[in-house]
Amino acid sequence: MDMEEKPKYGEPKKFDPNFKGPIHNRGCTDIICCIFFIVAIVGYVAVGILAWTHGDPRKVIYPTDSMGQYCGQGKLEKQPLLFYFNMMKCASPMVLLEFQCPTPQVCVEKCPDQTLTLVTAFQKTKDWEYYKSYCRADPGTKSVPQILQEKLCPAYLISSKPFLQRCFPSIGKKGDVITVGDQETFDDGKTIREAKDLLAGMKNATVVMEGRQVAMKIFEDYTKSWYWILICLVIAVVLSLIFIVLLRFLAGVMVWVMILMVIIVVACGIAYCSIKYVNLKDTPGSNITLQQLGFQPDFSVYLHIRQTWLAFIIILAILEFIIILLLIFLRNRIRVAVELMKEASRAVGYVMSSLFYPIFTFFLLTIVIAYWGITAVFLSTSSEPVYKVFNETVCSHARQTCNPENYTLSAMKTDCPQSECLFAFYGGETPYHKYLILLQFYNVFLFFWCANFVTALGQMTLAGAFASYYWAPNKPGDMPAFPLCSSLGRSLRYHTGSLAFGSLILAIVQVIRVLLEYIDHKLKGAENKFAKFLLCCLKCCFWCLEKCIKFINRNAYIMVAIYGKNFCRSARDAFFLLMRNVIRVVVLDKVTDFILFLGKLLIVGLVGIFAFFFFSGQTDAFKGAAPSLHYYWVPILTVLVGTYLIAHGFFSVYAMCVDTLFLCFLEDLERNDGSPERPYLMSENLLNVLKKKNQAN
Repeated sequence: MDMEEKPKYGEPKKFDPNFKGPIHNRGCTDIICCIFFIVAIVGYVAVGILAWTHGDPRKVIYPTDSMGQYCGQGKLEKQPLLFYFNMMKCASPMVLLEFQCPTPQVCVEKCPDQTLTLVTAFQKTKDWEYYKSYCRADPGTKSVPQILQEKLCPAYLISSKPFLQRCFPSIGKKGDVITVGDQETFDDGKTIREAKDLLAGMKNATVVMEGRQVAMKIFEDYTKSWYWILICLVIAVVLSLIFIVLLRFLAGVMVWVMILMVIIVVACGIAYCSIKYVNLKDTPGSNITLQQLGFQPDFSVYLHIRQTWLAFIIILAILEFIIILLLIFLRNRIRVAVELMKEASRAVGYVMSSLFYPIFTFFLLTIVIAYWGITAVFLSTSSEPVYKVFNETVCSHARQTCNPENYTLSAMKTDCPQSECLFAFYGGETPYHKYLILLQFYNVFLFFWCANFVTALGQMTLAGAFASYYWAPNKPGDMPAFPLCSSLGRSLRYHTGSLAFGSLILAIVQVIRVLLEYIDHKLKGAENKFAKFLLCCLKCCFWCLEKCIKFINRNAYIMVAIYGKNFCRSARDAFFLLMRNVIRVVVLDKVTDFILFLGKLLIVGLVGIFAFFFFSGQTDAFKGAAPSLHYYWVPILTVLVGTYLIAHGFFSVYAMCVDTLFLCFLEDLERNDGSPERPYLMSENLLNVLKKKNQAN
């Protein structure tokens, strides 16, 4: 006789008369992973202490002279700027920023404001006193040849301006002629040279300067508009709260209103972009392409190009088409989703404190991010100064490491009399410095692990609170007095190991994705097509894997919160439950996710439209109140991102509530049959939509 074949996705849940929601008598789960997590956290703290002991952020903040001293710090406090003896020895500004320019560098109080040579300055007492402030040491009574041989002073000074705490020659133009300090030529102490010769040492400076100029303008815009940005974000908070409250009482109407308003908002965007596109038809210069225009620091230039508005029209039209198409195909399922949303609204109403839980999660994530960032900075600045031999002529010892304290008496100085032992970069040969890369990797890995742990804690806490609502026969009488606090206590006391286990799996996948991105960055200039294709496939696969793990983890945490089982068993039970109801999962759960997404999109759209018309000054009503800005898109983008994060924070509570109630709803259908002994616990409206009912006693 053949044995009875087991169901593919496990046995459906059986009726249990004693089951009334999250189990209180539970034990600790995944203890081994909990121990590993605690040990990892202790190690993380140790890495932080080690980094803070050896690191010095001043290395990336302040420029360093040829002796490895920080300009503007300690005894050089009044000398915050770095001056280069011979700018033409520097190949590019990037060399300057990496402190590897093969010329002596000294910290000075201010950049030279006149052009002089050592020979001419030496002949005049006043000029010589001024010139000596740019020397490495006081030359005393030494002659000019001796000073140049010992490289105590630069051969010439050029009128310069400070940039990134370094002195750069004041390059200008007279017509088509390059000038320095308003002069077309300068004396380098040996010959008369043209000002354009200095460009070899500054060939990329214009790009850097433009970038810095844009950054300064953006910072200035923030200082002028931060107050209004804050007001817009407060409006976003108020709108989000209003939507949550309205969903509590008018879920059905609000869902259809949200859908309709999103369609209207996107349609208005299409209409506005179309009007702009048509109005620019006869405007001179508006028909050039974005490719011809290239990158422009002033982004408002793009708004005067017709192709920009055409791109906006196409993007919004595609978005509108997708939304309408989804609504047509899912119209019959939206009714069930609406009832599930109503049930979620009632649950949130009974657990109102859940709306403020994202603030706690945000606070913990801020701590994790801050600790990671500070530790990363200190680790990256834990190296020691490395000195190398620099020489203007060919030398066998060039680029070798050296000791500046006894270099003048060394054999290398004897072999290469013109060479100098100068500070090159930060590094080190000790075991600590050799393993710095591993410590940085550990810092990144623990960052992902801790961040995922905090997110998982929030998910499990909310799931436990909302599950206690669903399974309570008499609401709120059979619910805990403080469901959110009770759920948080259970999660930390019994399930830290399960939270750490799920977070660990996700962190491993995320770190692999980071490594793949790093490899992709390194291979950008490679010509191997197969390697690029393989890397692209791996990135795609691990992206999908991360999404799948997040989905499984989320549902596993719900089952852990309800039944108190370990992570693997809970993940299996959740997966089997979902697979036994795969049609409902694909349609019902995803429809509710889509509706919540539309809610976030609507809030972002409303606040974004207000911010656009306010900061751009497109309407007369706001022209007097709006601040004068370089780039009005800076506060608009900030408001859009901030509004989305705020809306996501509020709606994430709703989404977790829907997911929890959805699993409870599926279990309710399996556990109960509507008989007096086994009544359904879902709402009457949901029963009616599903064409089910509880039988009378």
